[in-house]
Amino acid sequence: MTTDDIDDSSAPLIEHLAELRNRILYSLGAFTAAFLVAWYFWKPVFNLLSAPLCTVLAERGQQCQLVLIKMQEGFFVSMKIGLWGGFALAFPVIAYQMWRFVAPGLYRSEKRAFLPFLLASPLMFALGGAVAYLVILPWAFDFFLSYQDSFKAAMEEGGPLAAAPAGVVFQGSMESYLSLTMSFVLAFGLCFQMPVLLSLMGRAGLISSRGLKATRKYAIIGILVVAATVTPPDVMSQLILFIVIYPLYEVSIFLIARFERDREARMRAEGTWVDIDDLDEEEAPEAGPGQASGKA
Repeated sequence: MTTDDIDDSSAPLIEHLAELRNRILYSLGAFTAAFLVAWYFWKPVFNLLSAPLCTVLAERGQQCQLVLIKMQEGFFVSMKIGLWGGFALAFPVIAYQMWRFVAPGLYRSEKRAFLPFLLASPLMFALGGAVAYLVILPWAFDFFLSYQDSFKAAMEEGGPLAAAPAGVVFQGSMESYLSLTMSFVLAFGLCFQMPVLLSLMGRAGLISSRGLKATRKYAIIGILVVAATVTPPDVMSQLILFIVIYPLYEVSIFLIARFERDREARMRAEGTWVDIDDLDEEEAPEAGPGQASGKA
């Protein structure tokens, strides 16, 4: 191979790397601008995030107060809000840049199949975050603060706590509260991506509804492990996430089964559908494990 041949063959790679660099720079620029906007408005965002706690405390007749434990805690809170808010605001641009980089290498049919999942991903993340913010957080905070009443009752009954000041009042750290709230929102947003991911894999033929049904017990263990990893270290938070997320696994099975029925109907109309039961034992492995069809 001559030098000219090497240069010619490397040109497409250089073009792809240049395209990737441009897409990354566009994404970083969008994230930087979004970070500055989110950081500038960090106070209203924090007030919005603290609303579930303030509502629960108001129902208990308590003032909504969070304290700064460390001198630099307020600065770190503003930076975290800027980072998370900046990523949320810039995500549509980042996703669009990723799509522009990948789309030229896809067939038209692949683009039509992939684009709905690309649009569903941010919607499902927003839905998961909304469920956590509107439903799960108020319920979880009310449950956690119920122990405040338990400690107060124990003090009134006497015992080792009788000498302590009357009453037990919640005074949380701003940074700890933000971390707890964002952990819930992020965990639910990411876990709500499961139907999108599994449906995309099912549409591509990588998994089947039959296979997902057969691995339910392993899925339960996997969801519990994920819940223990992404939520605060208490059993109640993990159970809440599991109770919400496991039905999404069943939804994924339903969606993949629907794709399979549509594919079967299309292949039967084209005359390319073959049932595994009709194949000989030597032909069955060629259809693939867990598959119910193959092209003749």
